[in-house]
Amino acid sequence: MSEAISPATLVVWGGFVLAFIFGAVANKTNFCTMGAVSDVVNMGHWGRMRMWLLTIAVAMIGANLLYYFGLIDLSKSVYQRPQLPWLSMLVGGFLFGIGMTIAAGCTNKNLVRLGGGSLRSLVVLVFLAISAYMTLKGLFGQWRSSYLDPVAIDLSAFGLATQGLPHILTKLSGLPEKTALLATLVVIGLGLLVFVFKDKRFRGNLSHVIGSIVLGLLIVAAWYLTGNIGHGENPETLETVYFATNTRTLESLSFVAPTAFSLELLMLWTDKSMRVTFGIATVIGVVLGSMAYALSTRQFRWEGFASMEDLRTQLIGAVLMGFGGVTAIGCTIGQGLSGVSTLALGSFIALTGIVGGAVATMKWQQR
Repeated sequence: MSEAISPATLVVWGGFVLAFIFGAVANKTNFCTMGAVSDVVNMGHWGRMRMWLLTIAVAMIGANLLYYFGLIDLSKSVYQRPQLPWLSMLVGGFLFGIGMTIAAGCTNKNLVRLGGGSLRSLVVLVFLAISAYMTLKGLFGQWRSSYLDPVAIDLSAFGLATQGLPHILTKLSGLPEKTALLATLVVIGLGLLVFVFKDKRFRGNLSHVIGSIVLGLLIVAAWYLTGNIGHGENPETLETVYFATNTRTLESLSFVAPTAFSLELLMLWTDKSMRVTFGIATVIGVVLGSMAYALSTRQFRWEGFASMEDLRTQLIGAVLMGFGGVTAIGCTIGQGLSGVSTLALGSFIALTGIVGGAVATMKWQQR
């Protein structure tokens, strides 16, 4: 037994491998939520938006099929808690959307750019990490917990154990939970697939189609990794736990808080209580995966700030993304892919805020 690989080790290294692939594919396909929204707002082009929506559909269908067959328990994820801090999610999402727009990319995009040689993204990520950590445990966290988080709806008061849309449908309609789950997947998941593939031009872009499917499946694989392989009995306490995750429950890809935890680990490296977690491993994996692709295709280029104004704008965006991403419990990946894949009501609220903040900022920039 002592020679067996521990579940924590499997989760950490498995997360690294999944994120390595994610970073390489995201770099190759130019996967970017902010870019997708910008293409629609500024050019009326839906190509990258369809790519993003296809990724969501694959992640949503795959994750919930795992849940349906009892392989993971999505109701244990942070996204499914019955306490719904809707104001935090909406405001946090909106500020994140503003931040990613003026910083010309979300957390994931900056990790991908860093792998491609962008020193500008390194600076953005450091300031984002500081802001996120301040929102988790510092000054910004005091503001969040005092003014935003208390404005919440306790869904348990309405007889709901989680904020999942299938559970809400079961409560409203009386349908069995599994039937409600399948019905929700048909309406949302298949609805997205129909919208995505009705465009002939997108169907012909195999790079975007295959890339989207791979990215969606990586979200699903991460849920299985932390929620099944990483779920078991702790030999020291004999308690059933989720190994090597910062939230102490199952996780999928999300990059704002893990970027903060990565910076914390670097600063407190000699603290023996610090451990590399699934989230930290995924941050490293995305950067190195993107770097591997950039080097193999000779696209690696050192890049800095264009001007002092560019520096100022990017840093403001980084701070907004750090605060907004933690407050909304996720970013364009954490909520936009992983959270939405659980069909959590709060994730759709956060995603609405992110897109709304991005669109509003783009409209303001046009003027």
